[in-house]
Amino acid sequence: MSPKPRATDVKARLVEAAIRLLDDGGPEALQARKLAAEVGVSTMAVYTHFGGMAALVDEVARAGFLRLSECLAEAGETDDPVADIFTMARAYRQAVAEQPQLFAVTFGQTAPGGKRATLSDLTTEEGREAAQEGLEAFGHIVRATERAIQAGRFRPADEYQAAAQLWSALHGFVTLEASGHFGPGEQGIDHILLPLGITMAVGLGDTVDRAGRSAEAAKAAWRARTGNTGHVDNE
Repeated sequence: MSPKPRATDVKARLVEAAIRLLDDGGPEALQARKLAAEVGVSTMAVYTHFGGMAALVDEVARAGFLRLSECLAEAGETDDPVADIFTMARAYRQAVAEQPQLFAVTFGQTAPGGKRATLSDLTTEEGREAAQEGLEAFGHIVRATERAIQAGRFRPADEYQAAAQLWSALHGFVTLEASGHFGPGEQGIDHILLPLGITMAVGLGDTVDRAGRSAEAAKAAWRARTGNTGHVDNE
């Protein structure tokens, strides 16, 4: 007789299955019955491990933030913190493009079964304590912002609030581009995202010339990393 799966294993499998259902069918597919069938357990298992669909949606959102954190970490770190911010912007965009349904739940843009993920204000200490996975992802942008301040590229400021401004601009671009507003391929990157990043950097205290050089350095590094002109960007 095969050993009975541990509760933690079943819980993890349910979260993984929920993400697969989202990827394949969008928020409408995330139902307790379909989820149980995907994992091979009874519908009651969803309620046993999560207490309800609301808690499951929160777990999916946490998984999305952890995935985003991994992607931003893979962007790496150089001696140019502003270029690193541009590189993370590309990594962020790629992550969302690869799993748009997951990140729509992660950021509270969709509410499967009427259940929206519980989100926190990461610019406050209280909010950061309540959302460790979100803080881990946001923290990559915060650290690059803090380094830019320390290097004299950005003027002295609260690094969380400054990073939130960058995040807001980036997420706005990604959301609009995903809706088809900025055209195919690299068009949105070249015409909107890079100029937007330069504008944001200058607004935070950088010069146009230095911000432009950092944007170009990040663009070259990204193309070398992906081995083409855009990886997911060309889809």
